Amino acid sequence: MKSGKKQLYCTIGKVAMEKLQSLHSKMRDDTATAEDRQHISILEEVAALAGNRVSVSENEAARHKGGSVWVERTSESHFPHIRLHGGALEDDPIA
Repeated sequence: MKSGKKQLYCTIGKVAMEKLQSLHSKMRDDTATAEDRQHISILEEVAALAGNRVSVSENEAARHKGGSVWVERTSESHFPHIRLHGGALEDDPIA
């Protein structure tokens, strides 16, 4: 990934997490609007999906180095990881 794009994505993540903290503060202060609550929900989901994606990436990197890895499987032939929840980008089986 190009440096500029990587910096943009990193900045988007930082800004999103700052916004989430701000919205949580409004919730604690009981000043959050219905729209704020929707934004919290979306930002929490994005943060969780990003965490899943990082976890999958670290797991797959460990596999390539010969380390111990986890596999989430729904059948003997299918290795979905957590794709539907934003985790793995591909469904390639671990060989």
